[in-house]
This record gives sequence, structure tokens and C-alpha cells, in this order.
Amino acid sequence: MELRMYQVDAFASAVFKGNPAAVCPLEQWLPDKVMQSIANENNLAETAFFVKKGDRYQLRWFTPEVEVDLCGHATLASAYVIFRHLEPELERVAFDSQSGELVVTRESDLLSMDFPAWPPQRVEPKAGLLGALGGNPKEVFAAQDYVIVYGSEEEVSALRPNMLGLYGLDRFAVIVTAPGSTKGVDFVSRFFAPEQGVAEDPVTGRAHCSLIPYWAERLGKTKLSARQVSARGGELECELRGKRVKIAGHAVQYLHGHIEF
Repeated sequence: MELRMYQVDAFASAVFKGNPAAVCPLEQWLPDKVMQSIANENNLAETAFFVKKGDRYQLRWFTPEVEVDLCGHATLASAYVIFRHLEPELERVAFDSQSGELVVTRESDLLSMDFPAWPPQRVEPKAGLLGALGGNPKEVFAAQDYVIVYGSEEEVSALRPNMLGLYGLDRFAVIVTAPGSTKGVDFVSRFFAPEQGVAEDPVTGRAHCSLIPYWAERLGKTKLSARQVSARGGELECELRGKRVKIAGHAVQYLHGHIEF
């Protein structure tokens, strides 16, 4: 069998930055085991698969280890492939996913995603979590993921977590965040999910489903500029829209090829 595959750097305007995702358009679904094996072979944070149904697309995402219920950068990458290669006349694409409808639209040179808002609530962290992260966290919140708030961008950038200590959590992953210290950047973040096969994700759309409501309330504004301060780094334009969030960024293609098996 031969499948098309694209690799796209999401939340980046040049290759070698942002978050790389593999995208595999399908005529029909492959067995779950095969899709998981492809994701493992790719060894990227996410591999996205989609099937067109009517005027919509069904979309699924896999890390090298597990299928996930929501992935932002691979959704952005999937929309990029559709807009550039499959249906270049479109200005809007609707995906059906485990997290409901996800819509991506073209806004000038940005791709803008409409995602659910996951406002985090203050919680007690699981034993050992803060020690594994290090630094001096100020507050602990959680929704689908932990949201750990630090005092400065520099402290978040300097964290070197003990990844073994981030296993066995009662949430999917851990987000660390702080106010931005660069002009025009409202907040920064990093994202760790070693138990899901992703030690540190370079730029994470799903994290901003919780970060946007948190920072919108804290800063008293609904439009925000964000930066993920991983080694590759990435920029996101964000907006709180009631029970939804807008997450926008650039994307650039790295490769186009075929999988043979």
C-alpha cells in the first residue's frame, strides 16, 4: 500500500521552527493498529489522519504511543494541506473529531482555528508533580491538563523537569506558564506529556484551550499574543470567544512524500 504524507511545521513561518506534524489524507480509515504504527514510525509529536465525508473531514491524531482527543498543531497542519494541495479554493474547512467540530479559516496569511475553551480551576497538585518540574511555582490549576503558573518567562524557560516524575499523573499532561517578558507577548508556556510519548511538545494548540481563558481573565482582555518557549519555539495569536477560543498561526511545508508498506 502507498499513502501520501506531508510534514508541516505549524505555528511557524519558516521550516525548522514551530511544531512538526505529519498529515496523511486517506480515502477510508485504516485499522487503528496501522495508524498507530505509522505515528510511531514517524516519531513526531503527532501524526494526523483524515477522511473526507461530504463537505467535511473526519480527523484523528496519534502520538507515537497513543491516540489523543485533541491536537492543535496537527489540526493546523491538516488544514494547511487541504488549503494548499487538496481544495485550494476553500477559505474554511470543518473537521469532525473526538472533541466535536473544529473549524479552520484563512485570515490573510494566518490560519485560524476555532477550538473549545477549557477554563482551568484551582486544584491541589498530585504528589511529586511540583518537585519534578522544579522552579518556584506560584499557583496550580487544571482542566484536561495541569496548568502550573510561574512568576516569569525566564523561570519557565529555565525549567529542566524530571520526566520520570511526570508519569502517573491524574491529567493528560502538564502546562507551565508565566507572563511574557518580551514586548507584545502576553504570556509564554511549555508543555510536557512524557507518558503520552511526547516529552516536550514544541508548540501546543490544545494547551491554549486552557491558557487563553486563564490569561484573558487575569489580564482583563480577550485578545492575546502567546509564545511557546520550547527549543524550536512558536507564536500564536489568541482570542477568547465565550465558550470557544481562537488559536491562529502560520504553517509551512517541510516535505511531501509517500509511505509504502
